[in-house]
Amino acid sequence: MPNRRNHSLPHILAAGAFLFVLVPAPAQQPNLTLTSPNGDLILHFTTRTIKGSSGPDGKLVYSLSFRNKPVLEDSALALDLEGASPLGAAVHITTSEPGQGTDDYALTTGKTSKVHEDYKSLTLHAAEDGPAARTLTIEARAYNSGIAFRYALPQQPRGPKEVRLRQEATEFQLSTDATTWALALPNYRSSYESEYIQLPASAFSNQGGVASHFLLGLPLLAHEPGTAWIAILEADLEGNAGMYLTNPPGSWEGHGLTARLSPQFETPNLATTAWTPWHSAWRVVMVADNPNRLIESNLLTNLNPPNALKDTAWIQPGKASWDWWNGDLGPDNKAAYTTENMKYYIDFAAKSGFPYFMLDAGWSAIDDVTKLRGPVDVPELVRYAATKKVKVWIWLYSTSVMRQMKEAFALYEKWGVAGVKIDFINRDDQQGIQFYYDVGREAAAHHIMVDFHGASKPWGIERTFPNVLSYESVLGMEQSKAGRRDNPVTRTTFPFTRMLAGPLDYTAGSFHNSTEDSFVARMKEPMVMGTRASQLALYVVLQTPFQMVSDSPQSYVDASGKAEPGFQFLRDVPAAWDETRSLAGSPGEFSTIARRSGQDWYLGSITNWTARDIQISLAFLGKGSYEAEIYADASDAVTQPGHIAINSKSVESSDTLTLHLAPGGGAAIHFKLMH
Repeated sequence: MPNRRNHSLPHILAAGAFLFVLVPAPAQQPNLTLTSPNGDLILHFTTRTIKGSSGPDGKLVYSLSFRNKPVLEDSALALDLEGASPLGAAVHITTSEPGQGTDDYALTTGKTSKVHEDYKSLTLHAAEDGPAARTLTIEARAYNSGIAFRYALPQQPRGPKEVRLRQEATEFQLSTDATTWALALPNYRSSYESEYIQLPASAFSNQGGVASHFLLGLPLLAHEPGTAWIAILEADLEGNAGMYLTNPPGSWEGHGLTARLSPQFETPNLATTAWTPWHSAWRVVMVADNPNRLIESNLLTNLNPPNALKDTAWIQPGKASWDWWNGDLGPDNKAAYTTENMKYYIDFAAKSGFPYFMLDAGWSAIDDVTKLRGPVDVPELVRYAATKKVKVWIWLYSTSVMRQMKEAFALYEKWGVAGVKIDFINRDDQQGIQFYYDVGREAAAHHIMVDFHGASKPWGIERTFPNVLSYESVLGMEQSKAGRRDNPVTRTTFPFTRMLAGPLDYTAGSFHNSTEDSFVARMKEPMVMGTRASQLALYVVLQTPFQMVSDSPQSYVDASGKAEPGFQFLRDVPAAWDETRSLAGSPGEFSTIARRSGQDWYLGSITNWTARDIQISLAFLGKGSYEAEIYADASDAVTQPGHIAINSKSVESSDTLTLHLAPGGGAAIHFKLMH
């Protein structure tokens, strides 16, 4: 199938930029260098002589260093095309063009509202010797926070114009047996809802590693001690398939990773079909001396196309009441999936100042999302919500959306539906990836926002289609209804792994808090391991423009009808941000993140099952005095995790706060600028 976007990336050349013309001799391979603006990252491209060959062609490779230490050693660059030898396995570099530019844009929602980042670029052209004379282009960029490259195939001088890509032979040869936090997935049709396993890279080796049978989903986090923290991701996927990683046989060290593209359903021997000119997705490597710097990176949105929508005023982040998590419980604490009971959730949202109500599965016919099933009247619910200044989102099954997208979205616009939550996609082959783009475009045409569940990881599409607010693709709080997989350890891992790819709809907000020993999985009024303060903190730590307030309305009030301690923070905390600072943390241990909205700052800090005393410098605050509303673990939270201590104090940017986090605990702070 033709790809939807065949244009090549324009390169902004520096003043006085020039064209390198390279005619390599077999004994001297060209070595091209791309350096980040601050000089910390150096990306090398060259060809390595093929053993036994006397011709000019060699194996195309790249390598990466950080502050003069190797991060990635020589790693192959090649495309495995149907009916031919891999393109890149035997080529010579013909020309290259250096350049530079600046990404300067606004984000409608996200962890920051404005981005201004410089980069340097390099376009490398390679060709094969001999009768085929195929050509290959590599487009590369270097930012201060990482590097990215992608393949481009121009129209070939000989041979077919169709691209039939079997696989990429892209390698990421780690310079050492790094500690990795890897998302181990069983196949290409998962929902990315699993743990990130902390193991040396060699443990995933197909030569007998303990986890050798897994595909590794992205992002993949790796720590090379004494050198760097790195994360491997991808960006701008339209026209392509999602990428995974494997650790294949080939060297006894066993710490190299190789790309694997999700195969097509109909022709599983192919990953991508397109027409030249064509380009792959960006292959992205974030690099930093501290894992917290990775959280602050804007690399993925930088590498995606600009906002495709002229009008974004209707796209609004916000929190939502939600019926599914707590089992559709009504004011009498009995479950009822009815229009009247859903109005109870709308009333709760209106009273709390939440702009949305999220109606989950059950309202439509099983195989037709344009017809009501009976129990809940969506148009009536939307009309009622409008009188309360609340808007309604509705749940959809993905296969129905694939069949009925145009008809359904036009109908929902007439009803006045604000957004759709599309579930059980469970695919990121080329056609599956195209589904995300088709939904973004068609939903935008009808002023509908989108939340993808049962989905692949994000890759920066929210810059291009800002009506795509969030993705699930995370082992979320819903797991507490069935077992113990959702816990403080997984939550402290996600900021450094899954969240690097973009927004995540974890669905926090439980006020039924338990210790590790007292936890019992249950479907009605589910409880959650960890403290109430940690649940509040998650609204800052885990970023998404569409936040659930997951418990039933009665869970947030006491017997007298008074708001439960801590609920005020849920009312106050925003869902989109102007600035993000990751202050401290380590994957699987703890995370402390501060985010700014307007003049106010919010801070969230969470820990695993280890109690911690942490000191927080408030240097991120602006000038002036702030009132800090602090929601912390109570002194008895180790045994009574629902107990929370709330106090206020005046602070300035020169101050340092000391917080005590209970096991599975946390703290949430609202810093209000005092005028």
